[in-house]
Amino acid sequence: MGGQALTKADPLDLNDLGLDALDAGKVNEAIEHLSAATQGAPGEPTLWMNLAKAHRVAGNDEAERAALEGALAIDQLHLMARIRLAELHERRGEPGAASDHWAMVLGIGANIPSHTQELRDVLTHARQFVEGRRQALTDALNQGLATSFEQATERDRRRAGRAARMMTSGQKVYTNQCHGFHYPFLPADEYFDRGHFPWLAKLEAATTFIRQELEAILASPDPGLSPYIDMPSGTPDNLWSELDKSPNWSALHLWRDGCKIEEVCAKAPRTAELVESLPIARIPGRAPAVFFSILKAGKRIPPHTGVTNIRSIVHLGLNVPPGCGLRVGGEVREWREGEAFVFDDTIEHEAWNDSGVDRAVLILDCWNPHLSEAEQAMILQMFAISEAQRPDRPLRG
Repeated sequence: MGGQALTKADPLDLNDLGLDALDAGKVNEAIEHLSAATQGAPGEPTLWMNLAKAHRVAGNDEAERAALEGALAIDQLHLMARIRLAELHERRGEPGAASDHWAMVLGIGANIPSHTQELRDVLTHARQFVEGRRQALTDALNQGLATSFEQATERDRRRAGRAARMMTSGQKVYTNQCHGFHYPFLPADEYFDRGHFPWLAKLEAATTFIRQELEAILASPDPGLSPYIDMPSGTPDNLWSELDKSPNWSALHLWRDGCKIEEVCAKAPRTAELVESLPIARIPGRAPAVFFSILKAGKRIPPHTGVTNIRSIVHLGLNVPPGCGLRVGGEVREWREGEAFVFDDTIEHEAWNDSGVDRAVLILDCWNPHLSEAEQAMILQMFAISEAQRPDRPLRG
């Protein structure tokens, strides 16, 4: 069957032809039919899973991964796709990615009311693999931090030691709500005292030129704004669904995940130069995040909590009409142009713009002021050691 004929054939017929060819050992023919089936019905996860199986038989890891991600783009909770991705990374010797997917398998499996023996065996393997990775990280942290613990004060040892155990065991904490790394025993400040941040005055004094650079960017034909919320295809409905890929809350990043966005910084050079001079958090691959945040008129950001309490979030009001507010915990504040404040975003917070004009603020992050310099150094060590325990290499065909 020629390529043009394949594109016109019924996807289910093509799927049957592909599976028959695969059973007959005709792998290339199977891939041809199954690929055409996914093109004809891209929203059918079963077709992507069958294509992944054919690529697995052919020994093409990259193509198998792409097909499995095709199934996940339809349903992020597709159990078999997660299992096959975990197996793929495990056999390639990529324990970090394998552990991530096995952990997802365990989470999905926990919501299945009854398990077959085959699924019980899979979940047992997943549990053992995740626990093995956790123990390896525990051993690496204990060894890597030994000298730092010896030199640390009693308070710092207690907090950093608990943080290391939480990094590996996920022990529950009854303070801030962090969706990522939680550092124990830090005061649950909603808005931090300005006395912790003497450099805020320097930031506030620069408001005029920061606003001018932003306004020039917004007035350009292509400002480069992107939705702040951009979830992967197939993500189940959640509190962010209404804002997903929406311009109602958009951002323009100068730094993202610790990386400077040179093209954007070139459009706001004085702002970028100022940020470089501030004592912001610098964690490779994680911080700082520095961006202009635009909340459109009449829109809201729902109550939520952040990723980690090792950081503090700084807001500088730039264009703020009346009727714009931020609630952090039990305290509500309104932004004022030219004024900055700092809060802990792992405490539930929400924002709104009840005016008829878009609201603009500059947002950046710095260390939580209750962390000592020794603790900051140990946290950097923790992340460095954690990354070193993920010796993954990119998939290749």
